[in-house]
Amino acid sequence: MKTLRDIGEDALIDRLIGLVPKDPKPAAGPGDDCAVIDRDPTSPALMLLKTDAIVEHVHFLPSAAPRAVGWKAAARVVSDFAAMGGRPEQFLITLALAPETPLAWVEDLYRGIGDCLETFGAVLAGGETTRVPTGSATVISISATGTVLRDHVVLRSTARCGDAIFVTGKLGGSLQGKHLDFTPRVEHTQWLVSDFKPTAMMDISDGLAKDLPRLAMASGCGFIVDPNTLPLNPYCTPQQGISDGEDFEILFTIEPARASTLLAEWASRFPDLALTRIGEITDAGKGMNLTGGWDHFRSTPVGG
Repeated sequence: MKTLRDIGEDALIDRLIGLVPKDPKPAAGPGDDCAVIDRDPTSPALMLLKTDAIVEHVHFLPSAAPRAVGWKAAARVVSDFAAMGGRPEQFLITLALAPETPLAWVEDLYRGIGDCLETFGAVLAGGETTRVPTGSATVISISATGTVLRDHVVLRSTARCGDAIFVTGKLGGSLQGKHLDFTPRVEHTQWLVSDFKPTAMMDISDGLAKDLPRLAMASGCGFIVDPNTLPLNPYCTPQQGISDGEDFEILFTIEPARASTLLAEWASRFPDLALTRIGEITDAGKGMNLTGGWDHFRSTPVGG
C-alpha cells in the first residue's frame, strides 16, 4: 500500500484536487500561492483566499517564544498574499491545543498574531478552538482573505522562456532561527506589480530547490541557476541556500530587457534589501535540476 512518504507532497495535492468539485472558471485555481476569486467582473479588485497551518515539532519547538510563533503563523499567510501582488484583510484562527497548555502561552501566541495583523493592516474576523489529546502537538491553522487589483495579480504559471530570475533578500539559515523572525515582502511586491510587474512570482517557503521547479513546471518551462550568484545569509553554503526553506523571500521572473533598470531602481528605493538575479527561464526539457528543499511527507521535521 502506498503511503504519503512514497508519493510526496506535490503528488498528493495533485491527486486530492481531482477528487472534489472545482470552480469551472477560476481566476487562478489550486496550486498557486493563493486562490484567486473573481466575484464581480466589473470590480477592479479580485479576492484572494489562503489557508496555512503550522505544527509543533515540525514548524516550531516547544521552547520557541510563543509571540514569535504567533508572528510566524500569521506572517506565512501574509507572505503568500504578497507573492500574488496583494494585501491581507480578514483572518480566521483555529487553535488545536492540549488541555494542559498554559494560558499565558496561548495569550502570547495571540499577541504575536496581533503584532503581524496590525503591521500589515489586517484584522481578526473569527476562528475556532479545539482540543487535542494530552501530550499531542499544538496546531495553529489560519485562513484569510485578501485583495489584489485585477491588473496587478501575478501567478506562478506565467513565466516565459528567456525571463530573468530574481530573489529578494538572502537565503538559507532557517535552522538558526530565521524562520521565526522574517518580514513578509508586501511593500516590495506592491511596488513591483505597480512599476515592474513580474511575469511570474511566488514566495520561497519550501526552499529554492522545491519552489523554483514548481514555478518553472507550472509555466511549462525549465530553468538555469548559477549557485555562485545566490545571496546567502552568513555562514550558509550554497546548498543550504537552495535547500533550507522557510526563507519567505520573493522569487520572481521578469523580461531580461528590464532587468538592469529594475536593479538600479530597486537599489534606490529599497537600499536595505538585496535583490539578486540568479538565473534564467529556459524551454521545457532544458536547463537543470535542483536537489533538496522541504517535503512535508519525506523531510525530517526539525522545528528549530
